[in-house]
Amino acid sequence: MTTTIVGAGLGGLVLARVLHLHQIPVTVYEGEESPTARTQGGMLDIHDTDGQLALKDAGLFEEFQDLILAGAEATRVLGTDGSVLFDQPDDGLGRRPEVRRGALRRTLLDSLPAGTVRWGHKLVEARSLGGGRHELTFANGATATTELLVGADGAWSRVRPLLSAAKPAYADAVFVETYLFDGDTRHPAAARAVGDGSLFVPAPGKGIAAHREPGGTLHTYAQLRKPQEWIDSLDPADPEAVRARVAAEFDGWAPQLRALITDGETAPVLRPLHTLPGDHRWERTAGVTLIGDAAHLMVPAGEGANLAMLDGAELGKALAARPDDVEGALAEFERTMFHRSATTADEADRVLELCMSAPENIIAMFTGAHGETPVA
Repeated sequence: MTTTIVGAGLGGLVLARVLHLHQIPVTVYEGEESPTARTQGGMLDIHDTDGQLALKDAGLFEEFQDLILAGAEATRVLGTDGSVLFDQPDDGLGRRPEVRRGALRRTLLDSLPAGTVRWGHKLVEARSLGGGRHELTFANGATATTELLVGADGAWSRVRPLLSAAKPAYADAVFVETYLFDGDTRHPAAARAVGDGSLFVPAPGKGIAAHREPGGTLHTYAQLRKPQEWIDSLDPADPEAVRARVAAEFDGWAPQLRALITDGETAPVLRPLHTLPGDHRWERTAGVTLIGDAAHLMVPAGEGANLAMLDGAELGKALAARPDDVEGALAEFERTMFHRSATTADEADRVLELCMSAPENIIAMFTGAHGETPVA
């Protein structure tokens, strides 16, 4: 049986790795031209309840531990005046250690036989040939047919239409991404505000989240509840104007916090948040399934990469356990994934609300006081 994965993100690569360990042939098609075609984002907290389990299934847990940024599980919450409201150091237990996304992806790529990933193959269309077989057409003119197709191709998946008419919808929030480099030396006040790990500065309708990366890099997301029209009014070709508009949303905040935006050393990147319905699911369709954001796109709350990797590992194990009953394996996998993703989507929505509400709310989450009444 030919197994084809579209998308060489973390979920697709974990699936490929688990299939490889079980001696199941697999090919991954990726639209990027090479592993270094673009930066791979910032830090990821890899949870012991899902992402770490997936890496254990992939036989890469020791390699993962070598990637961990020591001390980066530290968490702090500041008031908009810069006052420290909550400060929790890294406890060293490794429940949610931070690693660089790019380094983790490289570890997964290096674990696969040469040629497993076909770079420069951007999927244009996937169509059913009947009998569970599918044909893929790529932007470079190449085509491929497969007996098992897995869409691991993210939010705007070209595989998803084979299963579902659902499309991502704007979630009425936008993150604006900026970086400061060599923070401890060149931006000491902002670096002290961020601390050793992650920083949250919540306020009604807005917030600043930042985390420390290797080399003193400070990676920031200004978080705003804004309509699509506000985003459309910004011109990414004029980064200074974008920076000024975003910074104006935080007038009156402590200088060291506003500096995470105003002193940004990269052009601010607008990241409107989109989601699929929390209960997104589909009828079992022969020869095709989805994992990761292609299946359950949700707001960013630390779960996306973890769920994608767990999806990949669970699907790989299901296929290996039932080599003569692929449809049964897919049905079993999807039932579990649908339940897990619906629950997690609700949690992610709640976390996003906490990041843009009164600080008491997010502090209650960090201290485990989940039953407290939210503060308006």
